[in-house]
Amino acid sequence: MSFTVLAVLSLAALLGPLLALPKRWHLPVVLGELAAGVLLGPTVIGYLDAGDRTFTFLADIGFALIMFVAGARVPVRGTQLRAGLTVGIVRAAAVGLLAVAPAYALARGFGTGHTALYTVLMASSSAALILPIVDSLSLGGRHIVEMLPQVAVADTACIIALPLVIDPRHAARAALGALAVTVCAAVLFLVLRRLERDGYRRRLHRLSEERRFALELRISLIVLFALAALAVRTHVSIMLAGFSFGLVVSAIGEPRRLAKQLFALTEGFLGPLFFVWLGASLDLRALGHHPAFAGLGAALGAGAVTVHAAMRITGQPFAVGVIASAQLGVPVAAAALGTQLHVLEPGEAAALMFGALVTVAATTLATSLTGPRRPDDASAASARAGS
Repeated sequence: MSFTVLAVLSLAALLGPLLALPKRWHLPVVLGELAAGVLLGPTVIGYLDAGDRTFTFLADIGFALIMFVAGARVPVRGTQLRAGLTVGIVRAAAVGLLAVAPAYALARGFGTGHTALYTVLMASSSAALILPIVDSLSLGGRHIVEMLPQVAVADTACIIALPLVIDPRHAARAALGALAVTVCAAVLFLVLRRLERDGYRRRLHRLSEERRFALELRISLIVLFALAALAVRTHVSIMLAGFSFGLVVSAIGEPRRLAKQLFALTEGFLGPLFFVWLGASLDLRALGHHPAFAGLGAALGAGAVTVHAAMRITGQPFAVGVIASAQLGVPVAAAALGTQLHVLEPGEAAALMFGALVTVAATTLATSLTGPRRPDDASAASARAGS
């Protein structure tokens, strides 16, 4: 790792915004960053070494921040989330149950034995990906209100379940680690809520703003890294540490100044670095040596879209169900964890990412059909999409 490599990484990461520039495509920025990593990694050029310890550590920091921002974007305090919570939970659970059968068939058919992993992948939704799409298109109405908690519940549950299912041999150890991180996050919520109610946070905010100390950012990073250290020590993914802390901040209320600072730190450098690293760690040549895994990726993506769209039987419009199938964080984490733990078959990590891209493509198509609407027009648009 050198400044030359960092300059190349920063330049390559610009491919993300360039591909996402046409608004009508509704492409997430991370697709271009992943593509840049694939091009610079062993699949094509071979310039980047994803095994470099410094590169990997920086990517881990980016991963923790990405999951923190994803958790902070879940509208825990939003009235819309509470309004559709019951329906959302029921649909998230139904999607998970429907995913078991195709997951079992794929695990048996491709000889991987990863039924639980595939179930979690197909049942997951990406709040970090779906919420910005909903906001940018000004989607609203009853069906969208009911979809938001469905996505939040699925995202949270699958992130907690992933460390348990990706390495079943150490599931008990992972469960204890996940419990430790969750308990710490709960205690942190109680402490921060008390500090917020007593006005200490506002005083800290004013002092930091007047003296330009960036104290909220510094303290947030201390807490995030401490939770990540606990996760590493207890053999749990830093994904859970970042996401749980994000949920705590969302529940308390994230200050706009802190949100902007974290956005700059994450989206400006460490987040793109992680996705480039992830792309570089995926040797897509393995799909050429194991072409069956390309079929696995396509089947995983199609399965995820199908089980989410099946919620049409509960009254959810077809297009809204497809939008809810968009997944990125959980497949990214599964590919990263599986690669680090060496529990995936050659080419399987690339297949997981390919499956995620299939759901993103389906969501892009569904949102383009739905089209930008004003909030008061969204109910009618959803009704037309479901007819």
